[in-house]
Amino acid sequence: MTTAHLTVDAHFAVGPVRRALFGGFVEHLGRHVYDGIYEPGHPSADEEGFRADVVELVRELGVSTIRYPGGNFVSGFRWEDSVGPRQDRPRRLDLAWHSTETNEVGLHEFSSWLDKVGSELMLAVNLGTRGTQEALDLLEYANIPGGTALSERRVANGRTQPFGVKTWCLGNEMDGPWQLGHRSADDYGKLASQTAKAMRQLDPDVALVVCGSSSAHMPTFGEWERVVLAHAYDDVDYISCHAYYEEKNGDLGSFLASAVDMDRFIETVVATADHVKAVRGSGKTINISFDEWNVWYLSRFENVDRIEGIDNWPVAPRLLEDVYSVADAVVFGNLLISLIRHADRVTSASLAQLVNVIAPIMTEPGGPAWRQTTFYPFAITSRLAHGDALELKLDAPTYATAEYGQVPLVDAIATHDAEARRAAVFLVNRSQDEAVTVTVDVASLGDVRVLEAHTLSDEDHYAKNTLAEPERVSPQTNDSVTLEAGTLTILLPPISWTALSLGREGAESPSLR
Repeated sequence: MTTAHLTVDAHFAVGPVRRALFGGFVEHLGRHVYDGIYEPGHPSADEEGFRADVVELVRELGVSTIRYPGGNFVSGFRWEDSVGPRQDRPRRLDLAWHSTETNEVGLHEFSSWLDKVGSELMLAVNLGTRGTQEALDLLEYANIPGGTALSERRVANGRTQPFGVKTWCLGNEMDGPWQLGHRSADDYGKLASQTAKAMRQLDPDVALVVCGSSSAHMPTFGEWERVVLAHAYDDVDYISCHAYYEEKNGDLGSFLASAVDMDRFIETVVATADHVKAVRGSGKTINISFDEWNVWYLSRFENVDRIEGIDNWPVAPRLLEDVYSVADAVVFGNLLISLIRHADRVTSASLAQLVNVIAPIMTEPGGPAWRQTTFYPFAITSRLAHGDALELKLDAPTYATAEYGQVPLVDAIATHDAEARRAAVFLVNRSQDEAVTVTVDVASLGDVRVLEAHTLSDEDHYAKNTLAEPERVSPQTNDSVTLEAGTLTILLPPISWTALSLGREGAESPSLR
C-alpha cells in the first residue's frame, strides 16, 4: 500500500489568501462573448441579451475579479469603438484571432454583466498599437467622476457614476513576437514606466500590472523581467506571469506534474524581482499577478483551429474550445494548489478563460450551458480557501518524469481561517495506477470535525463532460475520510483531486458567495 504523511500547523502561515487570487479572464475571442456570455436570442437571455444560465454558473464558480478585454485582442483594440450607441459602433478586424469584432458588447455592457455575476473589473490597456495618451484617455473616461470631455462622454453614454477601475494591466505579453506592437524589454520597460507615471498623475490609487514573460520557456525569460523592472519598478505594483499546460506526446506523467513547473516559474520571477529591489535599495516589494493560467491544448489550436485568408474574417468562430478530461481537472486543481502555496507573493491571478474558450463553462447556441471537469476544482477551492495559506510538511514517495525529474506522487496545500474557526486541505494524487492513503496531522487546529470531503476522479482518466453527457464527471463525497485523535486518514484514488473542509465547534462550511 502506498502511503504519504502531511502535517498541517496553523502556526506556519505563508500569507493571506486574497480573493483576487480567484480571478478570471474574458477576452473578445471566439465564442467567449458572443454566443457565450451574450446571446440575445437565447431562451434565458435577459433584457440586455446576457444568458442567465451562464450568469448563474459564473456566480457558482466564485470569480472575484475579471481581466478584460484581452489578451492578444487588446493589442489592436481601440477602446472608443466599444462605447456609445451600438448602432454607431464600427466593425473591426481583429488581427490577433483573425476574426471580425462587432463591438456589440463593450465597456458599459461588460460592466453591467460584472454586476450580475458579482465580479470586479480589471482593465488592460493597449500598449501594442497605441500608447500613453490612449491609456490616459481610457482612465479618464472610466474613473473621473465628471467635468471633463471624456468623463462627460461617459455620462452621456448612460453611466453617471465612474467605473472606478482599481487594477490596470499595462499591455499584454509584449515579450511575444506574435503580439501586435511587440518590442524589446528595454523599449517596453520605458513605455510601461512612462505610462504608469502618467496614469498615477491622473489617479494615484490605481494598481498597475507590468508585463512579465508570457511563458517560462520564452528565450528572454528572466532577463525580460530584470530589464522591465529596472525601468518600471518604482511605478508598478505587480509583474505578470502567464502559463498554460497540456499533455504532450502521451507523456501523462509529466503533465500531471505541471505544477512543479508553475512553482519554479513563480519562484524565479520572485527572485528576479527581489534582485532588482536589492540593486535599487528599494523598500517596496513587487508581487505577482498570475493573470493567465490554465490547461490549454495550444498544439490543437496551431494545427486545427487557426484561421487564415484575406477574405476569411468570421464573427465569433469556434476557437480554443478544448474539452477537458479528469486528468486535465486534476492538473488544473494542482495549479490552484501552486498559486495558493505562493500566496505571500501571488496576490492576484486570472483563470484564462471563463466561457467556451479554454473554459470551465461551455454553451451551445440556443441550448444548454454546462460545467466542464475543471469547473469543480475552481468552484470548490474559491469557496473553501480562506484565511492564511499554510506551509506544510509533506512526506510522500516520488516518481520519475521526463520533464521535471523526480516529483512527489502527492501534492497538497492547506488554508486556515482563525476567525471563522475553519481550515481546508487540498490534495492531488499524481499516480496513474495506485491509490495513496494519506494521513494528515491536524492536531494544531484543535478539536475539528470534517465538514465536507470531495474527490474528483474516474476509472477513465480521460472522461469528459460534453453536450451529449454534460454531467458525466462531477466530484463525489469521499467516504474514506476518518478523523481520530488529531489525525485525518484519507484514500486518494489514482489521478485524483480532493478538497476537505474542517471546522471547530460551531463552524460551518463556507457557502456560495
